[in-house]
Amino acid sequence: MRRSVLKFMAAAGAWAISSGVPLARQTYKRLVQDISALVEMEHSAFPYRGQNPETQEDFLNVSDGQRRGHKSPRGGVHWEDESYSDRRTLLFLPAGFDLNRPAALVVFFHGNEATLERDVVARQHIPRQLAASGLNGVLAAPQFAVDIRDSSPGNFWRAGFFANWLREVDSNLARLHGQRASGADFARLPVILVAYSGGYFPAAWCLKLGGANSRIAGLVLMDAIYGDVEKFDAWVRADHKRAFLFSAYSTASRKWNLQLEDALRQDDIGFSQALPETIQKGSINFFEVPGNVDHVEFMSSAWTTDPLQWVLQRIVKFRS
Repeated sequence: MRRSVLKFMAAAGAWAISSGVPLARQTYKRLVQDISALVEMEHSAFPYRGQNPETQEDFLNVSDGQRRGHKSPRGGVHWEDESYSDRRTLLFLPAGFDLNRPAALVVFFHGNEATLERDVVARQHIPRQLAASGLNGVLAAPQFAVDIRDSSPGNFWRAGFFANWLREVDSNLARLHGQRASGADFARLPVILVAYSGGYFPAAWCLKLGGANSRIAGLVLMDAIYGDVEKFDAWVRADHKRAFLFSAYSTASRKWNLQLEDALRQDDIGFSQALPETIQKGSINFFEVPGNVDHVEFMSSAWTTDPLQWVLQRIVKFRS
C-alpha cells in the first residue's frame, strides 16, 4: 500500500512538471533577527590575474621577486597581497525579511579607500540604512581594492562574471537564511544596483557585459559617475522601460552626470531633475545636491542624513 502511494505521488509530481502546473513554493517565516556575515567567495573582484580590457595591459604589471603588484595611474604601486586579495562579500538579511513576499537584492559597490568593516558597515551604515528603510530586501557588498585609491573592477571586467557572482551570492544568502531556502529562492529577487563614488567603474562594466541585466530592476548612483558615460547611456536606452535610474550628485561628479543627461536628451528619453516622491519601473531622476556637500561622507549625509535609506523607502514595489 505504502509503495503504491509513493508511486502515485511521484507520478503526480512528474505530471505537474510536464504539464506546466507550478508546484507549491515552500513558505518561510519572517526573520526574527538580523543576519550578517563576511563570506569568502569563489567569485570575487580580486585576486585578478587578467588584463585591463581598455588598455590590453596586464593588471598586475609590477613584480618584486615573487611579489606582484599594480602600478596605479594615480601614482604608486599597490601590491596584490595587501590590496588585491580580499575575497570577501558582506551579506546581510534584516530582521523582518520575508522571502514569501516581493523582495529585492540590494548590491552595493563601495568607493575608494574603503573596507567592508570600517566603511560600509561602521561608517556609512549601509546594512542599517537598508534595515531602517522598510524595504523587503537583502544586501550583498563585495570588497574591491582594499583601502586604496583604485576603482578597478578586477574580475567584474570579465564577461558574465557579475551573473556568476550573483549566483554564488544567492546560494550563500539561502544558507544564511536557513529554513531550507535554496539559491533558486534568492535568484528570483530583482537586483537594485547601488554604486557610490568609484563604485561607478565596476557598475558600468557589469551593465555592459555582466550577463545579469535582465535581473537588474534599478540603478542607484550616489555621487558616482566619473566616466564611462556611454555604458550608462547604453543601459538606459536598452532597459529604461522596465528598470529605474536614480542619480544624486554633488559638484564632484556633476560634469559626468550632466553628460549623461545630455546623452539621454539626444536619445529622446525623458527624465526629472528633482527628488521623486516614489521610485518605480521606468522612472529616471537626477538630483544635484545643493550646497557644499562632502563627497567622502555622501553615503551618510547628502541632501538628507542616511540618503540610501531615503532612496530605498521610495521603492514602493518592495515595501515590507
